[in-house]
Amino acid sequence: MAEVIGVRFKEVGKVYYFDPIMNEFKIGDKVIVETSRGVECGMVAIANKTVSDKDIVHPLKQIIRAADEDDLKHIEDNKKKEKRAFSICQKKIAEHGLEMKLVEVEYTFDNNKILFYFTSDGRVDFRALVKELAAIFRTRIELRQIGVRDEAKMLGGIGVCGRPLCCNSYLGEFQPVSIKMAKEQGLSLSPVKISGTCGRLMCCLKYEQEAYTELLKKIPKVGAIVETPNGNGVVIETNPISKVLKIRLNKAPDAAPATYKSSDVKLIKDAQIKVDKKELEELKKLE
Repeated sequence: MAEVIGVRFKEVGKVYYFDPIMNEFKIGDKVIVETSRGVECGMVAIANKTVSDKDIVHPLKQIIRAADEDDLKHIEDNKKKEKRAFSICQKKIAEHGLEMKLVEVEYTFDNNKILFYFTSDGRVDFRALVKELAAIFRTRIELRQIGVRDEAKMLGGIGVCGRPLCCNSYLGEFQPVSIKMAKEQGLSLSPVKISGTCGRLMCCLKYEQEAYTELLKKIPKVGAIVETPNGNGVVIETNPISKVLKIRLNKAPDAAPATYKSSDVKLIKDAQIKVDKKELEELKKLE
């Protein structure tokens, strides 16, 4: 067992464990720590607690100190520098004619490196740009290509639900989301309806997936052959929450589907919810 504190370096980022070295910290405290990128200032997201050795990566790095007023002033100064660096980098990208979109600039706390985050549809040869930026800022330069999900997380915005983006407000890490989830939840496979601001599948598809997985075990799936009080038929639509089924009866294939509660039908042969190849090819870019 080991005593740790959890430290986050971005407002909504991954939490890393550090050794508090016998100090007590509360959520919201700023601390100076040594990371793989160098000395950084982070915010305590998890107060002192004891965790199992299997839940931490050894050797556990120690905090250097609690951040003081000078450290906080230094962070504010870095933010001002970041705005200037962003403007300069945008100008240089245009001069070099590079097909890339600058998203964010970040100075490390010790000013030993400046990170430029960008998006691009393909690979970009930015070697000349790095040399020019290094000559201007006289420090180490790193250009890091990120995906559209990361861009949305950094910039923030409002989702189709009218609320701030989940990734920017509280999701520490992205969860895998698939087209199959949308299909199992009975959602329209129209890209407009299942994609978020970033153009990828909405993260919220993951939230209810576990519940739908359990509900779908209790009712016949679309395509299943069932026996109803009015004869056999095929399930063409389901509502897992209300457990209501729409069934096309074999004896009246051209008539409107009949509606039954799942408890009123008997399963003869169940089906599998699958995404066919054509749908997958059309929607794969959303994942």
